[in-house]
Amino acid sequence: MKSAWIGVACILAAPAVTAVENSGAEIGLVQRASLWMDRVLEELGADGAYNPDDGIDWSLLPGPFYTPEKSFGIGISAVGLYQADDASNGIQPSSITINGFGSVNGAYGVQVRNKSFFDNDRYRFYIEGEFTSSPDIFYGTGIDAGRDESQLTDFERNALGITPQFLMRVAPATYLGVGYELSRAEARDLDGAYESGGGPAFFADTIVSSGITLHLVHDSRDFVLNASEGHLLQADVAVFSKALGSDQDFEKYSLTYNDYLSLTQLDAVLAWQWLAEFSSGDVPWDQLSHLGGSHHLRGYEEGQYRGKQMTLGQAEWRQHLRGRHGMVVWAGLGTVSDSISQLGDDKWLHSVGVGYRFEVKPRVNVRLDMGFGNGDSGFYFSVNEAF
Repeated sequence: MKSAWIGVACILAAPAVTAVENSGAEIGLVQRASLWMDRVLEELGADGAYNPDDGIDWSLLPGPFYTPEKSFGIGISAVGLYQADDASNGIQPSSITINGFGSVNGAYGVQVRNKSFFDNDRYRFYIEGEFTSSPDIFYGTGIDAGRDESQLTDFERNALGITPQFLMRVAPATYLGVGYELSRAEARDLDGAYESGGGPAFFADTIVSSGITLHLVHDSRDFVLNASEGHLLQADVAVFSKALGSDQDFEKYSLTYNDYLSLTQLDAVLAWQWLAEFSSGDVPWDQLSHLGGSHHLRGYEEGQYRGKQMTLGQAEWRQHLRGRHGMVVWAGLGTVSDSISQLGDDKWLHSVGVGYRFEVKPRVNVRLDMGFGNGDSGFYFSVNEAF
């Protein structure tokens, strides 16, 4: 835990360190401390530089977090940049991100995300995997259910999943792809409305989902981890079938639109996102769309608001401050429902917040975000932007 606080202290103290160095003051205690912090950051790989000759050029940073679902904890984020092949020299680097965490309420886990670009970005290979064990909640589906404490079920969620995707460029900045999604979720130690087996049939103790995914992507972003210009338009379809080993037959559809506007004179980026997720069939509890967490309306307890249908919009102002430091402010709206026709009938949830950014590699940021919702809040420590 001490190393985690040291890592964050080094990042947050760096603006003052830079100011002292630029003042031309005689070397003293503060400057010696600054040199020590620089060495610590360099040892962690957070030197703000990328060298493709290193193979995978790693950065490692620990830090604290607080979220409504996991309480207080320590996270360790590692990000590695690399060149996937010789033909991809000069394009954006491939990346691998590893997030590990542990919290005071017993939550722990590891999440891995890899994005590889081959043959001058003609081919892309993405893969995500997770192994987590953490407290979770289930209220049923819809905004009203999420506000009804009599519907609350607390439980321990153990999850294991992997999602590979392969994309091929078929037109400028346009890709077709296929993938596979396999996940296993277990609900243990249920306490609440559904502990006796009542409620919706899709809230089973253990659920396995296995399905084929299809993807159509138009991506003109200059850097997928932290775009400053361009846009992303993506349509995804996932078909889960008992014939593929899934416990339930169901389908999921999603549409994503992200846009990024570089405001050069202000040294800032305006980013916004619209996301819609729809599903049909016997959708299990772990595959329902949700609001909350570190990406979809920061500030809400992840799992409180679930539904077969979901839509959200969020906008974020990303302001560079000086050197490797920056900040963001954001606002967002979202809602969930059981059917498309009811989407938007319930009250919309809002999210606002502010965050700090520190560049550990070129255009790769550690982010510390504080989000606020309708009576909820959360503090998040992670690598890469929310969208």
